[in-house]
Amino acid sequence: QVLLVESGGGLVQAGGSLRLSCAASGVTFSRYNMGWFRQTPGKEREFVATINWNAGSTYYTDSVKGRFTISRDNSKNTVDLQMNSLKPEDTAVYYCNTSPTIFNWGQGTQVTVSS
Repeated sequence: QVLLVESGGGLVQAGGSLRLSCAASGVTFSRYNMGWFRQTPGKEREFVATINWNAGSTYYTDSVKGRFTISRDNSKNTVDLQMNSLKPEDTAVYYCNTSPTIFNWGQGTQVTVSS
C-alpha cells in the first residue's frame, strides 16, 4: 500500500519561509516524477511544482517561480518544497503525489500565510 505523508506546514508571516517534506512508502519512489499540489476551500486542487525521477528537471506554476524550490532524495524516498517569500495567496493545504497523479492523496499539510 502506497502511503504519502506530508509535513512541515504552519503559520508564517508574509515574506517568511517554510520547508515542506513528503515521505513516501510502499512504492519504488525513484521510478516516479513527483509533484506538489495545493488546495484551498471551495477550489480545485492545483499543481505547484514537479521534479522528474532523477531530479534532472523541475517545473513550477508561474505564481511560485523564483520563490519555491522542489527537491528530492531518492535514498530517503522524500520530496521537499522550499517556500520563500511567502504570500497570503499561498495559504492552502499542500499535498504531494506522483506527477501526473497516480496514488491516493495523503492528509496534506496546512500552510497559512498572514498579511
